[in-house]
Amino acid sequence: MLLAFELSGEHRTLPESEVVACLESENAGFRVHLSLDGCLVIDLQDGSDRIVNILAERLSMTHNIMRVMEIGGQDENDILDMVEKCGFDPDGTYSIRVRRIKEYSSISTELMEQKIGGIYFRRGCRADLKNPQTRFRLLLTEDKSIFGYIAGSINRSAFEARKPHCKPFFYPGVLMPRVARALVNISKPGKYLLDPFCGTAGVLVEAGLMGINVIGGDVQRKLLLGAKMNLEHYITDFSLMYQDACRLSLKDESIDSVVTDPPYGRSALIEAVSIEHLLEESLKEIYRVLKTGKRAIFISQRPVEDVIKHTGFRIAQMHLQRVHKSLTRHIYVLEK
Repeated sequence: MLLAFELSGEHRTLPESEVVACLESENAGFRVHLSLDGCLVIDLQDGSDRIVNILAERLSMTHNIMRVMEIGGQDENDILDMVEKCGFDPDGTYSIRVRRIKEYSSISTELMEQKIGGIYFRRGCRADLKNPQTRFRLLLTEDKSIFGYIAGSINRSAFEARKPHCKPFFYPGVLMPRVARALVNISKPGKYLLDPFCGTAGVLVEAGLMGINVIGGDVQRKLLLGAKMNLEHYITDFSLMYQDACRLSLKDESIDSVVTDPPYGRSALIEAVSIEHLLEESLKEIYRVLKTGKRAIFISQRPVEDVIKHTGFRIAQMHLQRVHKSLTRHIYVLEK
């Protein structure tokens, strides 16, 4: 069974990493069939309905999950032949939507929708653009066309409603909810997730909404009180500590995953001797409390590979996120 994940365009590498991590967390038997700009096609061995439902609730950087019927080239006539031969008629009403990913195709999406609709009309199928029972979708990306129907969609409006300025306590410069959720998913969370630099609790809110037991810490009382306000607004079960990240009051190997975005600049130096000291000592503490074989997501404003190599972690992935002219986040996926 081929599933296509229609990825969001807000980041080049995080969406695919999020999908793969979620599949691995669910112990799904799969392999990557195609990795394209804006679309990931995976070959799922079994349990597709269950997996689709779970991922539709968890993912943040995906628009739709499609069951793939055919994969072809981008020539217009070849696409129409592919649809004609695909041999699947909808059970009930249908709609057709075509999407060009970036500028990989010059095909008119509106005309292509009409032509594909004509194929199903001639078969006696009935279109319904408002409430169709089957939602066909054609993706045009790189040198491929991917035709199928939507099996699940992600409610991205829920993330919009949780933007930082919409929460009870707001502080600038924090992670956006979709990014925070993606990083939680990439961390392959288990029972307990820790953010030792929790700030206003953006990461903890996203993890808590997934049913994970969240633990946060910070040395700035104002932010910790704000984190409490935000967490109480969305979830009921959480733990917060007025805590130096370089000296965590947690047992060795007691945490299943860590996602954290340490502060930059002067605010980072409230307790630390230097930024380098803060990063290295906090990473050593994260390594100590994290279970063997688990992941930590660590964000830095600059490259810190030299710091990481002294902590015992292995760098599994590294992603870059340009926030604005003077800030590019280096997102490290670390494994113990």
